[in-house]
Amino acid sequence: MTTEATRAQALLKEHRDSIDRLDAILVYTLAERFKQTQAVGKLKAMHELPASDPSREARQIERLEWLSKEADLDPEFAKKFLTFIISEVIRHHEILQK
Repeated sequence: MTTEATRAQALLKEHRDSIDRLDAILVYTLAERFKQTQAVGKLKAMHELPASDPSREARQIERLEWLSKEADLDPEFAKKFLTFIISEVIRHHEILQK
């Protein structure tokens, strides 16, 4: 292998190591987020509040779109991602209400 290819392999490993650390951060962050939303779901169930809060969800999507632009992340991707998370949270809240 040439010196240039060896350097490229080392850089590739650094990038992949960084990606692996970021993936771990994402997983643990999502786990913590769902712990908080489970607590919200239990509170809603105890007080017979609706599982879904469309106005809050709309504000959150708007906020995430703004944050994604600030972070130079595709806002459409961010919106799809949050929409998926919200749908999972609502599903969990509906289960808690049964």
